[in-house]
Amino acid sequence: MSHNEDFAATDTKKSAASKLFDLRLLIGGLFTLYGVMLTISGFFTSEAEIQKAAGINMNLWLGLGMLILGLLFLLWVRLAPLQHDEDAQAEPNPTDRRQAPGH
Repeated sequence: MSHNEDFAATDTKKSAASKLFDLRLLIGGLFTLYGVMLTISGFFTSEAEIQKAAGINMNLWLGLGMLILGLLFLLWVRLAPLQHDEDAQAEPNPTDRRQAPGH
C-alpha cells in the first residue's frame, strides 16, 4: 500500500467516525425515540390522568413536540452534514495563543 492509499483510508475512517458521533444525530435520534414513545402513551392515557393535568393530554402533546424536534434535528443532519476540515485537525501552534492579561 502506498502512502496516499493509507492517508485516504485514514481520512475516510475519520470522516465516518465524525459523522457517527455528530451530536445532532444523537440528540435527534433520542428525541424522536422518546417522542414516539410518549405519543403512543398519549393515545392510551386514561381520563383520570388527563384530569390530573388540568384536562390536557400532556403525553400526547409533549410526545408530538419531542417527535417534531427530533425530526428537525435529523433533517438538519441530512441537509447540513459535517465538513471534515483538515486545518482544524492540525495541532495548534502554542506561540499563536493569546495570553490573558497578567499572565
